[in-house]
Amino acid sequence: MSDRLRAVFCDHLSLIRGKYLPASKIKNDETRFCRSTFGVHFDRDLLPSPGSMMMEGLPDMELRWKEDDIRDSWEENTKIVIGDLYDTTGAPLKVCPRGALHRAVAAWEAKGLTPKIGIELEAFAFQKDEDGKLVPYDAPGAIVYGTGPITDPAGFNEAIWQAASELGFSLDMITAEYDAPQFEYTLTFDNALKAVDDIVLFRQMAREIAFLHGIYLTFLPKPFEDKGGSGMHINFSFNDAKGKNALPKNDKSGPDHLNDLAKGCIAGLLHHHKGLAGLLAPSAMSYKRLQPASLSGYWQNWGGDHRNVTTRVTEEGGNKTRLEHRMADATANPYTAVAAVLQASLLGVENKYDLPPKETGDGFEQTDAKHGVAENLTEAMNDLEADKALTVAVGQTLCDNQIFMRRVEAEKTAEMDADALRDFYINFI
Repeated sequence: MSDRLRAVFCDHLSLIRGKYLPASKIKNDETRFCRSTFGVHFDRDLLPSPGSMMMEGLPDMELRWKEDDIRDSWEENTKIVIGDLYDTTGAPLKVCPRGALHRAVAAWEAKGLTPKIGIELEAFAFQKDEDGKLVPYDAPGAIVYGTGPITDPAGFNEAIWQAASELGFSLDMITAEYDAPQFEYTLTFDNALKAVDDIVLFRQMAREIAFLHGIYLTFLPKPFEDKGGSGMHINFSFNDAKGKNALPKNDKSGPDHLNDLAKGCIAGLLHHHKGLAGLLAPSAMSYKRLQPASLSGYWQNWGGDHRNVTTRVTEEGGNKTRLEHRMADATANPYTAVAAVLQASLLGVENKYDLPPKETGDGFEQTDAKHGVAENLTEAMNDLEADKALTVAVGQTLCDNQIFMRRVEAEKTAEMDADALRDFYINFI
């Protein structure tokens, strides 16, 4: 069998959509989809959301890519490529999440700075019992930072690691997390677009390889009520024109050695904390995870090497200085999430927001923070809609689409118990 091409994009629900094209079209640089895909919900309900043009004839949109972006896939005899979306006039599609990241990167590049991104993903593993019911993956020896076969008896993580190495994904780590059967996957820092392309394709690869091993690997934020949550931590820094990290003011480490750029970024993230939740934690399940004392990015605070703050400054100094934003989960489109973090940071720098003192409490029983995120998805969408500066910066049509679709989601899931809520999402994320 000759190679085929899998041409894909990541949509408003953080789902990978695409099509297989024959070998004869591998060198083509475009294919078309129905634009009203951006009005489709998890339950396949088609809705007249902003930007989807459902009520205007359901016209086409065009996915475009460069030949150099085509890469080998984990599927046999298949190449894969992820591209940008355009409308039929040739203009960038306003609801395209990857386009939002392009704009955010360009805004920072106009200041002579190149955003560098590293993403950490957490996931829980399920398998089916004899009755076909989803149950936790049987990993009896799993412990936090666990490795080896007693942590992963089926060996699906070994298969993921092997495929990642063969395909050029630069893995930093795979390990067991605090709540078994939970795992963390981290890719190394890279330029923003490359880093997010890699994490989007890696996540899809990991789910598909796990599935072939009989495992349902889910990146949902809170699939177990009695266990911790899974996040999508966004680590970032900036390189200047000389390739030097632009965040530290000297070679020392920690929050007391940040320059004005870093302080402005943190101030922007704090100022837009509530609005950001609507883009970084955009599902009904997200607010099961985002709770006080949960190491999840609930509080409007920041600090040093402190996992109970939302924006964390690690003790790696000098050229390794980075900021870690801990609010997001994988129900967020990674392009949108990273774009939102970069744009909120830029607003902080440009508007010179005041930076409050760093957190001094433990985050469990005591905190200096006075505000957290919304209590539920509906309130989060209200907060996003109210944050005009953030929605304009990220992209008004994209945010309007998000607000519309997620308000419908809040209604659809309002009466669901924990198992039904999990099952609403688990086949997709």
